Amino acid sequence: MVSDPRRCLDVPQGFDDADAETAVHPMARKLFPATTAAEAFRKASEWVAEHRVFLVDVSWDFAHDEDQPCTLSVYFTFEPEPEDI
Repeated sequence: MVSDPRRCLDVPQGFDDADAETAVHPMARKLFPATTAAEAFRKASEWVAEHRVFLVDVSWDFAHDEDQPCTLSVYFTFEPEPEDI
């Protein structure tokens, strides 16, 4: 499998997450700003449909006095390629 640098996390040399209590589960976050809630959900739905990701969580924010006050945050991990399972 070839790594895509846009989908990699930098990990400090010597980092060890083998301890079950403190294991790190890397995830990413993508923001979907919009003028309405429906538009934010539409953008997120289209993006998720185009990418191999596993949704972990979502959060919602409304920023008063902004051009695009509605922001949906999607937290996800990348789906492994079938040959990597």
